[in-house]
Order: sequence, then C-alpha cells, then structure tokens
Amino acid sequence: IMIVLIGGYYLYLSNRNAPEEEETETFTLTQEALTRDLERSYPPSPKEVLKYYNDLTMCFYNEEHEAEELAELARQARRLYDDELLANQTEEQYIQMLAEDVASYQEEETVISSYSVSNSVDVEYYDRDGYEWAKLYCIVTLRKGTQLGSTQEDFLLRKDADGHWKIYGWIVSPKDAVEDTLNEG
Repeated sequence: IMIVLIGGYYLYLSNRNAPEEEETETFTLTQEALTRDLERSYPPSPKEVLKYYNDLTMCFYNEEHEAEELAELARQARRLYDDELLANQTEEQYIQMLAEDVASYQEEETVISSYSVSNSVDVEYYDRDGYEWAKLYCIVTLRKGTQLGSTQEDFLLRKDADGHWKIYGWIVSPKDAVEDTLNEG
C-alpha cells in the first residue's frame, strides 16, 4: 500500500508541474510589417530600408486587405520616403493610386513571388549637394498563374538630418520590363 501511495504521489507531482502548452499567436505578414515601430527601430542601412520596403510591397499585393489596413500599410511605406518624394503626392492620392494598382494586380492574378536586394558590396555610396546618397537595386520576381517574370528596380536613397536612409526615388530598368517577360510565355 505504501509503494502505491508513494507512486501515486510521485505521478501527481510530476503531472502537476507540467507546463501547459502556450498558445502561439500567428501573425500575417501584414500584421508583422505594421508592428514595426520606425521611431524606435528604423532600418540602419540602405539595404535594410529596401528589404523592409519590399516586405511592405509584398503585403500590398499578396494579401487581402480591408481599406483601412491597406491605408495603414501605405502610411508605413511613406515613412520610408524622402521628403521630396512625399511632396509629389498627398497621402490620400498615394493611398487611392495604391488601392487601384493592388486591385489591378488582383484582377490579373499577379503576385510578387520574391525579391532580392543587391549585396552590401554592390551599394554605391556618394556625396552630392551636401547629402549622402546610396544607389542600389532590387530584383523582383512576379508570378501570373504559372508564368514567372522578373524585373530590376534601381533605387536612390538619401540620408536625412536624423541619419535615416530614405527612398528618394526608383525606376524600373527598361531592359527588364516585367510585362514583356510575363506576356512572352
């Protein structure tokens, strides 16, 4: 009887201290992107700024959004833009044009498959007009059905007064037009 009591007490103690399984919250890419506080943890390099910008871009085009969530993503992306780029368009215009562009991608069933930012050694730094500049590229792969196409976007970033690299502008390399590669298939 004593052995059974000791064995039972041992089982009770070992099961009593078993940690309960914690529920892990899974966030969508959009929720993860929106939780980043750019006031406290702004990307430290041009490459990191571009990576975060492309994460936001993938959220725009690859996930379903309510209008307010898309607007919040747009505001987060605009925090990465240089003041001169921001001056070209109001926030409302930007959000409206973005929503139209996202709807167009969804109608055509086109998604961003992946992106690749240039290596750190490929970032071209220079000084001009009292500012520090960085020039780098990003290769974006799009998928439309089973067809893949890629394009290269060349970005120019400028360091602001707070020491943050901001996107000054970008162009799609003419030789890498995505429409041509997606429509050839």
